[in-house]
Amino acid sequence: MTNLKLIALEPDDLEIISANLQDAVLTAGDMTYRPAEKRFVMLANRFDWLSTEAGRANGVAGERHRSALRIERVLGAKISGLDRGRPDLALELLALQFEAAAEPPAGHITLVFAGAAAIRLEVECVEVGLEDIGGSAWLAKRPRHDADDPAAA
Repeated sequence: MTNLKLIALEPDDLEIISANLQDAVLTAGDMTYRPAEKRFVMLANRFDWLSTEAGRANGVAGERHRSALRIERVLGAKISGLDRGRPDLALELLALQFEAAAEPPAGHITLVFAGAAAIRLEVECVEVGLEDIGGSAWLAKRPRHDADDPAAA
């Protein structure tokens, strides 16, 4: 499979990147905000939801890819529900959300994690890149959500 490489310059484009990062796993230490460069960078192992059909044919659940997310033109960052002193803290990314400011194209991009954790980035505009940068691994199980399992409470 070809490595994924996406660029978002509009809120609608960001929804595509968000869908491709749903259920990505990472540690808190895999993220950094560089104020002098106006850049936020995150490394993650994203679940390739498109690989689930190919995986079933091979007797596996799907594939994870090592990926880099870069968000440009960041003016500030606020963290909620994350312990910054624990770089080894495991996280699961659920979504990227955009909220327009009173004066577009400025706004906020929020990284929403499982467990009510979030990072809210104030941005001049949407300028986001996602790229597979390394190896991949087939998985025995795919991410599961309560809605996927009728027996889940």
